[in-house]
Amino acid sequence: MNQHKIKSNSKSGDREPVITVKTYKSNDYCHEVYVDGPCKIIYSPDKPLPCGAKVWIETESEIICDKTKKDVDELRKSPIIVRVNKFDEESAKTFALEMAQAHSTGQDIIPVVIDSYGGEVYSLMSMIAAIRDAELPVATIVEGKAMSCGAILFSFGEDGLRFMDKDATVMIHDVSSMDWGKVEELKAAAKEADRLNSKIYSMMARNCGKKDDYFMKIVDKKKHADWFLDAEECKSHDLANHLRLPTMTVNVSVDIEVG
Repeated sequence: MNQHKIKSNSKSGDREPVITVKTYKSNDYCHEVYVDGPCKIIYSPDKPLPCGAKVWIETESEIICDKTKKDVDELRKSPIIVRVNKFDEESAKTFALEMAQAHSTGQDIIPVVIDSYGGEVYSLMSMIAAIRDAELPVATIVEGKAMSCGAILFSFGEDGLRFMDKDATVMIHDVSSMDWGKVEELKAAAKEADRLNSKIYSMMARNCGKKDDYFMKIVDKKKHADWFLDAEECKSHDLANHLRLPTMTVNVSVDIEVG
């Protein structure tokens, strides 16, 4: 509790938040805090904290600010299905947020549904980071299309949890760039495009249990034209595990049948 804010509120009549929640990377003020797990209440008048607090709560559990237990219980009844349509900065932020929220619903798997023409490769990298940070298994599901960045993201579903509708399409191609500027700037941009190209092809290959240059060699043979794959082709390259959409029950849990 911030005593200064409490006194200030009493004098001014304001209702500024006074509960302090400190972590290694943030210091937030809340009106109400829900600790989702074990915690320890400490009273230490002889050794207060640097801020002067003599009573505090320590926990390694999840802390939810300004949410009542009723709110949290309601959240737990609403498992999250992450849907990807675009690859831009705003979509990447939404993706990361929904991935994080999915860990608080009680669901045991995170379904990521892709229906996209693609977009910005750096936004794709942000989404990939969110998947890698996930503590739950991630299932990727292609409805309609997963092109360009969408194809790469599809490969990041856990092995055995990559689903594709039998009529859906995947398209794989090189990283493209529309840079302009001085010659040296264009050379630098081309070098970066090559780096990203090699990186995404090798990542996709590893996700599918292939050698790093597996997809790159195929694209080379196709003279780097857009490579369209139907569901059967995706399965033959171990990109898709199942040529059907999974059964997803969205109530108390998310159940994806693997068969």
